[in-house]
Amino acid sequence: MKRIYVVGTADTKGEELAYLADTIAAAGARVARVDVGTRAPTVAVDFAASDVASHHPAGADAVLSINDRGAAVAAMGEAFERFMIGRTDIDGVIGIGGGGGTSIVTRGMRALPLGIPKVMVSTLASGDVSPYVDVSDIVMFPSVTDFAGLNRLSRVILHNAAQTIAGMANAPAPVQAGKAAIGLTMFGVTTPCVTAIAARLRQSADCMVFHATGTGGRSMEKLVDSGLISGVIDITTTEVCDLLLGGALPATEDRFGAIARTGAPCVVSVGALDMVNFWAPETIPPNYRGRNFYKHNPNVTLMRTTARECRQIGAWIAGRLNRCHGDVRLLIPERGVSALDIEGGPFFDPEADAALFDALDETLEKTARRRIERLPCHINDLEFASAAVAAFHSIAQA
Repeated sequence: MKRIYVVGTADTKGEELAYLADTIAAAGARVARVDVGTRAPTVAVDFAASDVASHHPAGADAVLSINDRGAAVAAMGEAFERFMIGRTDIDGVIGIGGGGGTSIVTRGMRALPLGIPKVMVSTLASGDVSPYVDVSDIVMFPSVTDFAGLNRLSRVILHNAAQTIAGMANAPAPVQAGKAAIGLTMFGVTTPCVTAIAARLRQSADCMVFHATGTGGRSMEKLVDSGLISGVIDITTTEVCDLLLGGALPATEDRFGAIARTGAPCVVSVGALDMVNFWAPETIPPNYRGRNFYKHNPNVTLMRTTARECRQIGAWIAGRLNRCHGDVRLLIPERGVSALDIEGGPFFDPEADAALFDALDETLEKTARRRIERLPCHINDLEFASAAVAAFHSIAQA
């Protein structure tokens, strides 16, 4: 039977761990107490630290015999991640911890599919939690006080967290059946294009649109890897610009990796490859001073990519697409790649666009399943949206 995994370091947080587990059980849920500490536990658990540590590639001793605390936390985090992968008896996961415990528990949570309830009660929850949440769906609960024995406030916080995870597990979201899920990437400057594509597809598909801000592309690809998205219309690949040129919203080196691993049908384009994102003007690196900038708002400044940079970007994208062995269609809108890259617009630069398009065309290894098509229109023209939909239908039904 499935259970809610209650996870923490039973050597230092035993009292809180036991209280949390008992409160969840009182709410009518089955629980499994998991110890991720590195010393002797102070309360009874269902999975001992040695059970978790045994999943480390080098064995339990590589975790439990380490005297350096930082190294032990990192090793236990790796072991817990492997412990969680592939488990089929999880209704939800809730963890408690300070800095070390939060690092360990959230690493295991991030390895689970999206949609499985995940709650982390942490002393770090009121700060920058991006290293712990990343592109997962972890809910962070501030503990307010430290975990140093129960008190009148910590009992309330843990009780509320217990009710939250129990409610999630006892009343799961209904499964949406029927339509296939399709991922789309969008930026403000490609909104007309992606909106038109989604409107044409919604009768037959569940359209999931991701904001191309670095985490957006990664979230979409995590869903592809998880099998929750069956195809992609990756119109807005601008995160690559920030990766290669030091912008504020970068992709990772694994961009397009999920497409290569899964063979999911994919339509790709060049949306917003005319720009690199920075925050306020004072954050722009000195070596970029004097370039063509556009002030999107007081906190976001866009920099036009040059012809040399566009050649680099195009070659990088095509190189990644060459690793994909499923059906890929690369569409090039020859009259502009964003709302700013249009005749009369602040980023209109036909020379830079031509360098981008030529690099893509020259680097892409064409096959029966990997093709490129140049279209005499702007990316936000309805003609381009129609072509993208037609291209996707042709490979999704293949």
